[in-house]
Amino acid sequence: MKPEDRIDSIKGVGPKTAALFEKLKVNTVEDLLKLYPRNYLSYSEPVDIEAAEIGQRVAIKAQIQSYVDIKRVRSLKLVTCTVKDMTGSVKLTWFNSPFLKQMFHIGQTFVFVGNLSRRNSQLTMEHPEYYTIEQYEKLIASLQPVYPLTEGLSNKMVTKAVKNALPLADCLEDLVPEVVREKFSLIPLGNAVAGVHFPENMEQLMECRNRLVFDEFFWFLVHMRQMQEHTIKAENHFRIKDFTVADAFIQSLPFSLTKGQQEAVDSIKKDLSGNTVMNRLIQGDVGSGKTAVAEIALLSVVKNGYQAAFMAPTEVLAMQHFLGVKKDLEPFGVRVELLCGSTKAAEKRRIYEALAAGGIDILVGTHALIQDKVVYHNLALVITDEQHRFGVRQREKLSEKGEEPHVLVMSATPIPRTLAIIMYGDLDISVMKDMPASRKPIKNCVVGPKYRPTAYKFMLNQIQEGHQIYIICPMVEASENVEAENVIEYQESLLDYFPKEVKISYLHGKMTPDEKNQIMQNFAEQKIDILVSTTVIEVGINNPNATVMMIENAEKFGLAQLHQLRGRVGRGDAQSYCIMLCATDKQEALDRLNILNQSNDGFFIANEDLKMRGPGDFFGVRQSGDMLFQLGDIYANADILKKANDAVSLLTKEQYPFDTLYERKSLVL
Repeated sequence: MKPEDRIDSIKGVGPKTAALFEKLKVNTVEDLLKLYPRNYLSYSEPVDIEAAEIGQRVAIKAQIQSYVDIKRVRSLKLVTCTVKDMTGSVKLTWFNSPFLKQMFHIGQTFVFVGNLSRRNSQLTMEHPEYYTIEQYEKLIASLQPVYPLTEGLSNKMVTKAVKNALPLADCLEDLVPEVVREKFSLIPLGNAVAGVHFPENMEQLMECRNRLVFDEFFWFLVHMRQMQEHTIKAENHFRIKDFTVADAFIQSLPFSLTKGQQEAVDSIKKDLSGNTVMNRLIQGDVGSGKTAVAEIALLSVVKNGYQAAFMAPTEVLAMQHFLGVKKDLEPFGVRVELLCGSTKAAEKRRIYEALAAGGIDILVGTHALIQDKVVYHNLALVITDEQHRFGVRQREKLSEKGEEPHVLVMSATPIPRTLAIIMYGDLDISVMKDMPASRKPIKNCVVGPKYRPTAYKFMLNQIQEGHQIYIICPMVEASENVEAENVIEYQESLLDYFPKEVKISYLHGKMTPDEKNQIMQNFAEQKIDILVSTTVIEVGINNPNATVMMIENAEKFGLAQLHQLRGRVGRGDAQSYCIMLCATDKQEALDRLNILNQSNDGFFIANEDLKMRGPGDFFGVRQSGDMLFQLGDIYANADILKKANDAVSLLTKEQYPFDTLYERKSLVL
């Protein structure tokens, strides 16, 4: 067996399991070895129920106290039972696991592991792991990998397959130049891969993981340098000379541009009319008005006879941009269309033909914009929103649809400037820090679970005043099933608190794009009062009527992600509020959340988060801006990012041409 062999060459992986692995883009043995754990579970000695910490993952040794009850809630089977020890009792809940009725009997003792919470006066644990006492004794003090999963593929199946493939870790080719490996004392790649899957201790895990994070950053920056060499010299084939219509659009806006918006527009005009192609990042805080700047750029290009593409990471966000651009720019004679994965086949054919013939000025959409079938007539501008969601290759592929079109990247992720210069080395950076004058600062509070009834009363008052509410639940596991159940169950629990006339709905990742769009449309049209959702799908709808954002288990999110979520409210004239419910009373978690409590400035928050988390804190929640990387986090691993940047700077173009270096790496990606 070799690393390049198919996944089904591994012992125990048959055709059905191989098909499940393919859903995770794991097709070869090497792909499996590079399917790194997303987390690790540690197993400590069980504690008394009375001493267990609320909001934390704990182990309790307890006796089954009640019969297992199975109740159907819509499409779900809710399985519950109560367990006890000498100090207290806990209600346990599982979803769609009716087989547990045969497994648990009154009087039996098991060890249950999970997050402990309190609902009303009852301690609860959702979807706990369960072990016999003998099984658990073998787990104590170990670090067990937790892998990305898909429906039908369990963590146990992945772990077994990885163990069988692990002897091939030493056969993986290390493409990082030897001069870099020696200079930065990097451990062998094979050792790092083996150690990150099954570490003997935390120290070994840190060393192995840091090597793999270094590699991710290194190859990303090599690609950045490669792109930089090409784009710096690229001639501007779409020189924009007339900004008359764009200026008229600015004059027609019902508000004056902020200082940051005006500076960004001036830079874009200079780029579009210059000798070389524009490659610019607009980095603006949530609510700073990036979309208006994007529309000015779109209008400038289109009214000079060219086409533009506007790509968003999700269909919900693409639909939002499409409706906004259509409403704002159609009065200026601009033809706008939407192209997504869910667009009907006949409609796609019509769009392909019109686009190639020059009958469409602006095409808004998702990844569908970069498919081979999509041919543009004269694409002069590519705008990507939330670029970190795409990755460099997808942005590059879209830009290849035209003859070196101008590229404008928008991001609301507040990256500290020192890191932004490294991350976006191929782009000029414009930063928009100020907010429109009409925006009222959001009022924040960090509270414990006991505040929940008070929060619900406050929400009801807001609803009675005609406003709407977001409630965000964390995803309890990587499984989409559990995500959906968590949201559905939460929505069901709200029905006990709010009057029947309050309209409550939910959103989760297993819904179809049409279902998601319909829910979002209903929310925008005020047919829904409370929307319960996870962050798996895009919640970035611009609904000025939403005034409250409540985030459950706020300590589970990174500060940048919390700031993004908070930015969904405060978009209208009414005062808006963000309630962060913290399930732990640990001072460290409260200190982190209080940074958000004190400031609405995303850049300040990002810098403070970077200071507090430190380079070794990789078990913290990943930020929303680091999705280019499987393991690396530009906040928590800022020191490794800077080291990788130093490593790339070591390489001379003569010895290590970036084109050749990256091309060789790409062959094995």
